Amino acid sequence: MIVESYSEMFQRVNSKDEGAFIPFIVAGDPDFETSLEIVKTYVENGADALEIGFAFSDPVADGPTVQEADIRALNSGITTAKGFEFIRKIRKFTSIPIGLLVYYNLIYQMGIDEFYETAHECGVNAILAADLPPEEAQDAVDASRKYGVEQIFMVAQTTSNERLQKISKMCKGFLYVVAVMGVTGARKDLKLSTVELVERVKNHSNLPIVVGFGISKPEHVKNVIKSGSDGSIVASALLDIITENLKDKKMMLDKISIFCSDLKAATRNKYK
Repeated sequence: MIVESYSEMFQRVNSKDEGAFIPFIVAGDPDFETSLEIVKTYVENGADALEIGFAFSDPVADGPTVQEADIRALNSGITTAKGFEFIRKIRKFTSIPIGLLVYYNLIYQMGIDEFYETAHECGVNAILAADLPPEEAQDAVDASRKYGVEQIFMVAQTTSNERLQKISKMCKGFLYVVAVMGVTGARKDLKLSTVELVERVKNHSNLPIVVGFGISKPEHVKNVIKSGSDGSIVASALLDIITENLKDKKMMLDKISIFCSDLKAATRNKYK
């Protein structure tokens, strides 16, 4: 299967006057087969790319919702090796870009070179190590360039313009803009400061921008796309549906289907 690049994906959605909708899941949550069905539901209901988390026992950047998903995945027996097998199975039914969200310890334990080589062989487009600062990331960046896997970095409201420009030179694919201060988790409101951050990032980088952290409603998605973001990542709000429907898989998938369709619809009419 020929895998679509992030560049091709952003061109595709932009040509249709849309932003990119990128849903998140932890591989193996609540179990391997169910999480695979959830990903299929994402793809069938508007996902333009996928963000896949590899479960970690101490996810310091994540709030309770993702922590619980990590615990469920670990309890179901997920490992880094099984996480890559999960990616291989996804690649049997979709060519849209896949980004991995991991903690650096998982990369380090496997070996940097082997991790990036395996990611490339499985069809991974990009890797974001949530706890890896750019200043310490040269080995990972070198491996990413060696194997053609794009290295993603985060920028936040506290990121200076000077540091933003340095990050942009190391980053490929897109810049992950953190919408809110603190850990991941669904929020009720999207602050004006997020819109201002998107505008500032666009003034200092030519990379596509994707906003994550706290994006939990179609209204949030619409607002960040209108503000100039090229896409949005929705995580905790989707994981909440999984958490609330663990005993009824059909209900879970039905609710995810409807929610994804609504989130994708919110990316449309970008320039109106």
